[in-house]
Amino acid sequence: MDKMPKWVDVILTPVISLLLAAAISALVILAIGESPWEALKTMVTGALGSSYGWGFTLYYTTNFIFTGLAVAVAYHAALFNIGGEGQAGLGGLGVALVCLFIPWPHWTLALLGAMLGAAAFGAAWAYIPAILQAKRGSHIVITTIMFNFIAAALLNWALVRWLRPVGSMDPASANFPPSTHLPKISDIFARFGIEWGTHTPANVTFLIALLACVAVWLLIWRTRLGYEIRAFGKSETAARYAGISPVRITVITMLISGGLAGLMAINNVMGEAERLVLNSVEGAGFIGIAVALMGRNHPVGVLLAALLFGFLYQGGGELALWTSIPRELIIVIQALVILFTGALDNMVRMPLERFFTARRLRNRA
Repeated sequence: MDKMPKWVDVILTPVISLLLAAAISALVILAIGESPWEALKTMVTGALGSSYGWGFTLYYTTNFIFTGLAVAVAYHAALFNIGGEGQAGLGGLGVALVCLFIPWPHWTLALLGAMLGAAAFGAAWAYIPAILQAKRGSHIVITTIMFNFIAAALLNWALVRWLRPVGSMDPASANFPPSTHLPKISDIFARFGIEWGTHTPANVTFLIALLACVAVWLLIWRTRLGYEIRAFGKSETAARYAGISPVRITVITMLISGGLAGLMAINNVMGEAERLVLNSVEGAGFIGIAVALMGRNHPVGVLLAALLFGFLYQGGGELALWTSIPRELIIVIQALVILFTGALDNMVRMPLERFFTARRLRNRA
């Protein structure tokens, strides 16, 4: 029997954790002589108060949805994939190759090709750690984090020695052809006569991210493979007894996880930069870990947590731009959110479990 109602675990616990993080953040802001209320208003106005702010918030949210889903899928198989940074980076390489070397007649076809390239490269980068764990016993955490550094070195080599245009000093690929440029969210709204956030990077990839949430929900909770993934994650011994192959589930799960992380490149490489640049992932792979933990590894939770971190990224940028609060403090606030929703989760969960257990016992008496 659950120690507390499901809604407490899914909703109340993260909300209390967020409030604690917000309270500590307010104290830190007060300590440097600034007003927490004014800081909050600046963040809300900058991230949510205009279509321009929403454009950047949704752009960051899209990145975090893909990396959060990647971590969540692996987690259901008791695999901790922290290689999203490298998998998303290699996904960008796949996008660049597809967009630069295939003459696409229209962006819709280019989008489908780039999605395949991004997912394939991201999945391939997750395949090696999966095989190493499944057949050699190498720990997935160690291998995936080390592969982040290998991916960064590989991307550096590919850009400097191969994809960089002749005569250019910038370690970046050539610009993608116009036929591969994705419509912005503002373009979609303009077709309905609505002016919305021009000059923002939010593009149609956000809609793909929403579809990815639905696809992951269907996969994990409505398919036989999803049942096998969850069964393996709950008990490898029981899964073996039921005829589920640990090697097969480990490899397939990591391929799906890596593919989801790779798909992030559609947003930041194809949709925003329209070329491949160094460090295009910008830490989104690691933020995806916090997004998945905070979202309880459920697609709806991942979507909401990604939106929160999108708000923190855009609102934090506005805070650093328009106030004397240093940019480093925004990183502190983000770290506090991660700390309370992740590492200190039991600090909130255990008192709630004791409260609802005592309440249930009183009702029985």
